[in-house]
Amino acid sequence: MGPAVLLFIIVAYFSVLLGIAFYTSRHSTNDSFFIGNRNSKWWLVAFGMIGTSLSGMTFISVPGKVGASGFQYFQVVIGYWLGYFVVAFVLLPLYYRLHLTSIYTYLDRRLGNVSYKTGALFFTLSRTLGATLRLYLVIKVLEKFILQDMGIPFELTAIIILGLILLYTFRGGVKTIVWTDTLQTTFMLLALVICVIYIMNTLHLDLGSTWAAMQQKGYTKLIQTDVNSPSFFLKQILGGAFITIGMTGLDQEMMQKNISVSNLKDAKKNMISFCFVLLLANFIFLLLGGLLYLYADAKGIHASKDDLFPFIALKSGLPFYITVCFIIGLISAVFPSADGALTALTSSFCIDILGLKERHHLSEKMKLRIRLIVHNSFAIVFLAFIFLFRKIDNGSLIDTLLDIAGYTYGPLLALFAFGIFTKRKLINELVPLICIGAPVACYLLKHNEALLLGKYVIGTELLIINAALTFLLLFLCSKKDGALVVS
Repeated sequence: MGPAVLLFIIVAYFSVLLGIAFYTSRHSTNDSFFIGNRNSKWWLVAFGMIGTSLSGMTFISVPGKVGASGFQYFQVVIGYWLGYFVVAFVLLPLYYRLHLTSIYTYLDRRLGNVSYKTGALFFTLSRTLGATLRLYLVIKVLEKFILQDMGIPFELTAIIILGLILLYTFRGGVKTIVWTDTLQTTFMLLALVICVIYIMNTLHLDLGSTWAAMQQKGYTKLIQTDVNSPSFFLKQILGGAFITIGMTGLDQEMMQKNISVSNLKDAKKNMISFCFVLLLANFIFLLLGGLLYLYADAKGIHASKDDLFPFIALKSGLPFYITVCFIIGLISAVFPSADGALTALTSSFCIDILGLKERHHLSEKMKLRIRLIVHNSFAIVFLAFIFLFRKIDNGSLIDTLLDIAGYTYGPLLALFAFGIFTKRKLINELVPLICIGAPVACYLLKHNEALLLGKYVIGTELLIINAALTFLLLFLCSKKDGALVVS
């Protein structure tokens, strides 16, 4: 299939998204942009959130990891699954009880304005890095396997894709994204299942023989029992649970969709049904990874990690419909995370940093203008980080994503935990220093672990260490009954 045909498919796909955006953004307001007027259907939000949570990183990097670590990533997924129950039964009731539009306003009510601004800024940093890393991976694949053959440079590809995302999100916000994410999740899961079935049929395998073949190659190893390994199962499960609490429960992008549901009962249904489907979807991605490595061995294909799935789908002579499935699935995997992040960052910055909802002297038209300026500005920031990741790409970006979460979500997790589980009052002026200092200390620990920890290697528990250190420092710099605790 020629690059021009693939490019046409991509353009046609975006045309569908723009049509949905046009339809759903009619008569839109700032309220519909921020929380979808609180009338989203829970089942629609749950299904669309699958695409947001999986992203292009899962679509490309998770299958690519199977060759080196087998199914051990599923240990993290089990942790994710446990974390969603904490989100559903601890955090969602809190957000609904307080009728929050931005979840970070909880920090303002409980801990004070400085803590509130600090939490919102850490979300801005975390989500910007995570979303741009995921988006970079897909642009890299499109450029390497399709667009460079047409002479279209990486930089132009990034600009065009961000421009298209702006086109279908700048008016409708959450109201639009709930629907576009549902469409994109459908295409992504269809592409996943079709690719699995095709490769199994090509290799003349059923589920039983597929599993046996992968076992023989060592691809099905699930539990890591070496406590010193970064993949030790307790590290992975606990780390995965706290990553979910941070990256879902304390993330405005994910919670913005949940609190757009009309009531708490339905929001809980959304979260619980979503986490079970996500568990299954991740397992199928790992199954696909094993099948891709078996296929590569059978066909003499030398590709691995993030290049494995794109190379087989686009360069190994697979049928037309499989290539189309891959392209649509890839685009469908990345844009629910990119468009949602752009909308959530706009919402959080406008509400939490600029205080737009409290500026009653501003007209609705002026607020809309400010929101559009912020929205476009974040698109430019996205572009800058995409170019940065191009320079530091290490070939397997899922590990980079988890490291970013460990450093940036730790302070946010500690702030919410301090607010929920203690009744102490913070010395707010010290909060920014603590929330910056703890990740720096963790960075130094991580990069000197051989000297300080011997054979022990820090893995996904980095987030727990970071949050615990931040919490401890917050506790030491807090008041009880007017007395400052300093040691």
